Amino acid sequence: MQFARFAVATGLLIVSAHAFAQPKGFNYDEAKVPNYTLPDPLKFSDGTPVKTAKDWSNRRRAEVLKLFQREVYGAVPKRFGPLRYRVLSIDKNALGGKATRKQIQIQLTEKRYGPLVDLLIYQPNKVKGPVPAFVGYNFYGNHTVNPDPGIKIPDSWSRGNKSFGVENNRATGKGRGKTGRWDIDQILDRGYALATMYYGDVEPDHAEGWMSSLRAYHIPPGRTTPAPEQWGAIAAWSYGLSRAMDYLEKDRDINHKQVAVIGHSRLGKTSLWAGASDERFAIVISNNSGCGGAALSRRRFGETVKRINTVFPHWFNENYNKYNDQEDSCPVDQHMLIALMAPRPVYVASAEKDQWADPNGEFTSAKLAEPVYALFGLKGLGVDKQPGLDQPVGNHIGYHYRTGKHDVLPYDWTQYLNFADRHFGRIAKK
Repeated sequence: MQFARFAVATGLLIVSAHAFAQPKGFNYDEAKVPNYTLPDPLKFSDGTPVKTAKDWSNRRRAEVLKLFQREVYGAVPKRFGPLRYRVLSIDKNALGGKATRKQIQIQLTEKRYGPLVDLLIYQPNKVKGPVPAFVGYNFYGNHTVNPDPGIKIPDSWSRGNKSFGVENNRATGKGRGKTGRWDIDQILDRGYALATMYYGDVEPDHAEGWMSSLRAYHIPPGRTTPAPEQWGAIAAWSYGLSRAMDYLEKDRDINHKQVAVIGHSRLGKTSLWAGASDERFAIVISNNSGCGGAALSRRRFGETVKRINTVFPHWFNENYNKYNDQEDSCPVDQHMLIALMAPRPVYVASAEKDQWADPNGEFTSAKLAEPVYALFGLKGLGVDKQPGLDQPVGNHIGYHYRTGKHDVLPYDWTQYLNFADRHFGRIAKK
């Protein structure tokens, strides 16, 4: 797969970067995207072609997954024994009677006192029987996703934002409902449940956070830090999502065969890796995930591998540092990550004022995952050029390029719900 800045031969659209407020000193000019050659997901490691869905499922998928584990995210270890959890509370008359609110504390390891994560679930009362669900992390604590006074405030690490800080909020209740990224009313009205957790419960988001996370249980003998190929924070967070899925499989009110995993920004990177690592997630959604998520690294547009490894050294494994300013030598790129979802539906979303996340690179990754979906007889995006603003496209691979900034908006949720409706058979497939 050779590219002159872009896959011009396939007609992919080049969209110029506008003068948005993005970090300085990085490339936002399509004309400066270097020529690059992408590794081919449809070639085995020995160079022979992948010809059938069976070839992919039985052999090539495992090869690609192991490359990402070794060189980028690190492998998620086997689960730490059987699922252990306890029900903290159930309120069948939450949100004015619209929902049942459950709060479940999940034990992440065999250790009784930690790490522990609180899973907040809202399920619609108007729907009888098991309902489909969206599951994903929030950034500041479960209490920030809705003003509901019944939501437990976390007592774990805080991101340090004073307006959301646990230290300030525990006594006063400040910070409740401060994030607008969870369109709970629309989710419930459409007949879906929402399950969310605070990612800081799984691992604090800083370079030493692994010391108080489940990663600390897996330090090799003779070392004081994780080994170069061992998992980083993104893999640890993805493991937490798998533990949430373990619980959702046991909850009779949730249709565990119809659970979509969703994430925004760094947590969009996490949702992609969770979906790649754990095939129980029926749909995988990346919202503005950028470098290390949906965007092609070799484009060097906006955030780069070197920048992300320098500022967030804990997100990926140590091996990924080999590709600082050396993206072309990496045996994988992000179109192969998206391909790991096949044949499950996957959705990638970009925002106009988020050139830092490289919308073109996100679209191109999604486009270049199509050949893997084609092995299964499935349609991908269905277009060759990046669509205009607010024009969602796609079949088994979905995409939109939204007006606005780096965020999750009600518009995004409408597209995700429409996509889930289609693939969960809740409306006639187009």
